[in-house]
Amino acid sequence: MLFQTIIIGGGPSGIMAAISASQQGQQVLLLEKKKGLGRKLKISGGGRCNVTNRLPHSEIIKNIPGNGKFMYSPFSLFDNESIIAFFQNRGLQLKEEDHGRMFPITDQSQDVLDVLIKELKKNHVIIHEETKVTKVQSSDSNFTVTLESGKQFHAKSVIIATGGTSVPQTGSTGDGYHFAKSLGHQITELFPTEVPIKSSEPFIKQQILKGLSLKNVSLSVLKKNGKKRITHTMDMIFTHFGISGPAALRCSQFIYKEQQSQKKQTITMQLDVFPDLTEDMLKQHIVKRLKEDPDKIIKNSLKGLIEERYLHFMIQESQINLDTTYHHLSTQNISDLVRMLKGFTFTVNGTLSLEKAFVTGGGVSIKEVVPTTMESKITPGLFLCGEVLDIHGYTGGYNITCALVTGYVAGYYAGLT
Repeated sequence: MLFQTIIIGGGPSGIMAAISASQQGQQVLLLEKKKGLGRKLKISGGGRCNVTNRLPHSEIIKNIPGNGKFMYSPFSLFDNESIIAFFQNRGLQLKEEDHGRMFPITDQSQDVLDVLIKELKKNHVIIHEETKVTKVQSSDSNFTVTLESGKQFHAKSVIIATGGTSVPQTGSTGDGYHFAKSLGHQITELFPTEVPIKSSEPFIKQQILKGLSLKNVSLSVLKKNGKKRITHTMDMIFTHFGISGPAALRCSQFIYKEQQSQKKQTITMQLDVFPDLTEDMLKQHIVKRLKEDPDKIIKNSLKGLIEERYLHFMIQESQINLDTTYHHLSTQNISDLVRMLKGFTFTVNGTLSLEKAFVTGGGVSIKEVVPTTMESKITPGLFLCGEVLDIHGYTGGYNITCALVTGYVAGYYAGLT
């Protein structure tokens, strides 16, 4: 039997590709090597599934630092609003939270998956789970997909939707890169993104700040010349190995990029815990508090300024004794403390591994994919979508938007091939 389309990978992108490819009643086969579809989707958004983001296209693209501009073309066929309409038209209401993030009103990722699986069944997509593909070959008129069992399937078009190599327990172990490479594609270097950052600083090794969360701080990655490569203002947390939390995750890919450009392992980061105040404003505020009770020791005078452990750490890093009173502080001491609070620098030496990352950076080169159709420029009839491509965004619904959009577009055009 000759299928119209075979999709390899049953994650969000592959499922949406199968739905899209089967809309005209074509014979579509979806192959998933693990048991159960949409495993990564089920754990996304802390199990609530941040299904897309409602920001305008230009804002979404700003939040996809890895080749986001590529997405303008597929957005012309299917975009974030199309994703919202897709689910709502099938009975799953979505709600908008901060920064445009869209969640199912039930807060259950399973409900998102149920809508997708119901649609696959309605469109008579043939689904084979626990089916590992070992080879994809192209001939003049069609494709041959070989399974681990030796069984073969044939199709007019093939969609590779196997994901990256992050969160490997969901089945994303990089198979798609091998298939794409065997069909003539270049794979750009893979690296972890949206991943915690490691540091060997003494204060990290001694676990002085371990477990401490800081709210709404500005975290920056510095270039060789000391200028900021990127800054993210969000929450963060100190861990036993370094830093984590939203601000750190968003900075992580830039640690990798600076390591590449500086050709060195150790990169400097900067932390500003009062991003809304200038140094001058913060200095005035601190002096006012110290003057209110000049005989009080500094760590008590400034209590509540910032989390206590961080305050004590900052005072000590500024070479000030915790038990000093305002009378014994020099102007220089206060300036040093303000500078420390506004620009504490520390070194980091990379990130946790790709397996620990939420998202894979790198992948099939987008130069080799037609952006309007997701078809390979090298092998006609081959389509690529989702995280197997060299496209990556921040957390916040951006990666799943890329997955669902590129999946829909790939399926649409594969169904016409």
